[in-house]
Amino acid sequence: MSSETSAKDPLVIFTPSGKRGHVSAGTTVLQAARDLGVDVDSVCGGHGICSKCMVRPSFGDHSKHGIHADAEALSPVNAVERAFDEKRGIKPGHRMSCQARVLADVVIDVPAESQVHKQVVRKAATTRVIEMDPATRALYVEVVPADMHTPTGDWERVQEELKTSWQVENIAISLAMLTKLQTALINGKNAITLALNSAHDGASKVVGVWPGFHEPALYGLAVDLGSTTVAAHLTDLTTGEVKASGGVMNPQIRFGEDLMSRVSYAMMNPDGAAEMTKAVREALNQLAAELADEAGIAPEDIFEIVVVMNPVMHHLLLGLDPVPLGQAPFALATNAALDLPASDIGLSLAAEAQAYILPLIAGHVGADAAAVALSEAPQKQDPLTLIVDVGTNAEILLGNKARVLACSSPTGPAFEGAQISSGQRAANGAIERIEIDPVTKEPRFRIIGVKQWSDEPGFDRKIGRTGVTGICGSGIIEAVAEMRMAGVLDANGLIGGPEATGTTRCRATGRTYEYVIYDGSAQGGPVITVTQGDIRAIQLAKSALYAGARLLMDEFGVDTVDRVVLAGAFGAHISPKHAMVLGMIPDCPLEHVTSAGNAAGTGAQIALLNRASRREIEALVHEITKVETAIEPRFQEHFVNANALPHATDPFTGLRELVPLPEVNFNAGETGGGGRRRRR
Repeated sequence: MSSETSAKDPLVIFTPSGKRGHVSAGTTVLQAARDLGVDVDSVCGGHGICSKCMVRPSFGDHSKHGIHADAEALSPVNAVERAFDEKRGIKPGHRMSCQARVLADVVIDVPAESQVHKQVVRKAATTRVIEMDPATRALYVEVVPADMHTPTGDWERVQEELKTSWQVENIAISLAMLTKLQTALINGKNAITLALNSAHDGASKVVGVWPGFHEPALYGLAVDLGSTTVAAHLTDLTTGEVKASGGVMNPQIRFGEDLMSRVSYAMMNPDGAAEMTKAVREALNQLAAELADEAGIAPEDIFEIVVVMNPVMHHLLLGLDPVPLGQAPFALATNAALDLPASDIGLSLAAEAQAYILPLIAGHVGADAAAVALSEAPQKQDPLTLIVDVGTNAEILLGNKARVLACSSPTGPAFEGAQISSGQRAANGAIERIEIDPVTKEPRFRIIGVKQWSDEPGFDRKIGRTGVTGICGSGIIEAVAEMRMAGVLDANGLIGGPEATGTTRCRATGRTYEYVIYDGSAQGGPVITVTQGDIRAIQLAKSALYAGARLLMDEFGVDTVDRVVLAGAFGAHISPKHAMVLGMIPDCPLEHVTSAGNAAGTGAQIALLNRASRREIEALVHEITKVETAIEPRFQEHFVNANALPHATDPFTGLRELVPLPEVNFNAGETGGGGRRRRR
């Protein structure tokens, strides 16, 4: 980026990284990305040959970023792009970043396929014993032949046999399936196999027809549609075996990293909600096709999909208006479970594939929280259990056999590496674990994709391919907690200077200090630091999380919990000790803090494979007490107290017996402390 650029030059904002900066007008998007340290691939070196550098500009009002982007913000499509489009094709809405030039303020999305370090979406299926009783199953019947004296139609004779042999009644059939049934009966000599899907109201629908006896490939998708990532498990509906699991980044990130930003985008742009609906449906189709290919089947073999998600994602997937969810009373279009054709929500699966959407709990507590309740079943346990599904929007459950409470808390994307100076999503090269020696203040770390720690033999050779690229969510949590335990960071969240901390790794940056984890500048690599701004972002996120948990504890009338369960893809990678040092979760014996992995995804899988579980969760959501953090007067008090590390008023006595929490103070005016700081 030229040293002559100023605030008058165009502002470029890249998503999903969140990196931004001013560039000179006429700068190519690819060069702007390189100047700002954004991860964009380019094999041909910017000659318009390889197509690896494709990006997707986003126009319209971006209130989150404070800009309006017109279509003229980029230079018109040029001859190179036209020629490439004619020969190999360019996806609608995409541009070659090496050819498109920045002319005005613009938001640019870098899709996963154009990133050098591809995203690692870590949402694995949890092995769980599930009683097999799927809603979609195959039934074989032998039908009484047509008779001149009893002129009963083919479908009526099939219905009668289904009632007699399988005790199945109230079955619907589409015209397309009726056409196939007629032919199948002839070819099968009055024997036929049908795939039936049983809806929650007791009705069934024919979703597949084959002549004679047939063992069809029946597959289902269990999907956790998160605001940041979309994870799915392709499952054999006959055996329950997970054939393939995978995930993609939610493409709606380019419209806003958090849910309220997306609601705002829908509010400010007439077609904003429709854009986001289209984007997420395309992502689901892409993921379904990829998993089908991995499993060696066709997408047409997928006869059912179960989806869990938060309320905003629910409304956007279904094409409902999300705007009412952005303001009190946070009214849902519906909170009931839904059975509907998958084609109604734009999914390209089997022609008659059905979708089941789990019920929502309340305006800010969605079907994903219901799925967590289904998976972890706090209502069936004696110990008082706090379940925290950590994500951009944390959803929290507290309960036991007596009662279950729920709330959501807007933690934002900091826990996932966004809004962090050296932050990135989980990908090869990202720091995911870190330890800081309390005496020398020297760090050692581990990156995704390499087993060795940074101070172990072979580490430098192993990182040759990926390099050390940044720090992801689990890494930043451990880094901040380790800084606190090493005395580099005080309880108020202030980083000390080199004199106060005894290490030159704490260096001045403006009026504050930052802690240097890794300096790769000598090899042309990045300098990875934790800045005072990073600490503040983590404090805000963890305070929202803890305040939500404390509100539920207040409602329950307790000051402690018996168990803590960290759920979600991100929760599976959080160290319980470091989470407690930060004050993300209440003080609890560490051996009672466990990870449930992707509990929402597991709940979706249970609902996919067991019809009774659907009835169970549909009943349970009416019994869960919802606590609305937005209107609870004590939320702000809890939030402020939770800003301290680990907490300003809660003693955390159990934690203090296990880990060092040095009583240092780097407030302005303290000897050797942050004398450069000015409190505002």
